[in-house]
Amino acid sequence: MKNRYLRSASGADSVTMGSVSDICVRLAQLSDHDQLVRMHEALWPKTPAEEHVRELTQILEGKPVVTTPLIILVAEVSDGVLAGFLEVDLRSHADGCNPSRQVGYIEGWYVAENHRHKGIGRRLLAAAEDWARNQGCVEVASDTWVDNEVSQRVHEALGYEVVDRCVHYRKTL
Repeated sequence: MKNRYLRSASGADSVTMGSVSDICVRLAQLSDHDQLVRMHEALWPKTPAEEHVRELTQILEGKPVVTTPLIILVAEVSDGVLAGFLEVDLRSHADGCNPSRQVGYIEGWYVAENHRHKGIGRRLLAAAEDWARNQGCVEVASDTWVDNEVSQRVHEALGYEVVDRCVHYRKTL
């Protein structure tokens, strides 16, 4: 199925995909808020729930606290039930990518356990990659925790290559 590119009320280009089998990949809407909060909590359990609520409200109301385009794609399986989401934005650079070009960046990608191994993650990722191409990107990047072997296998199965392994440090002053 061919993607349809739409212009949002804010004028930013975005992408939605129509139904493929019994799954519809589309832009997230304000009505998806509560389900997205639960999925964000599952993906990022160390982040306080209030932070997920605040961030998602801002994004879904079209007021994200970022300066570059950002969208959330959702996979809807039936009657408004979401099976997963993918949050993608643009970054000025990403490790291993051409530093002279902006890059699409997968900020978060989650499929509920009872919906895994059905191609939903692949469909979300394909829609995100199409959106990034439409933004002028020639590369898309992502990251995962070094101990998240499932995510690493999925990334590699879908054509992503490891470009770096890094340990981050901080010190309070």
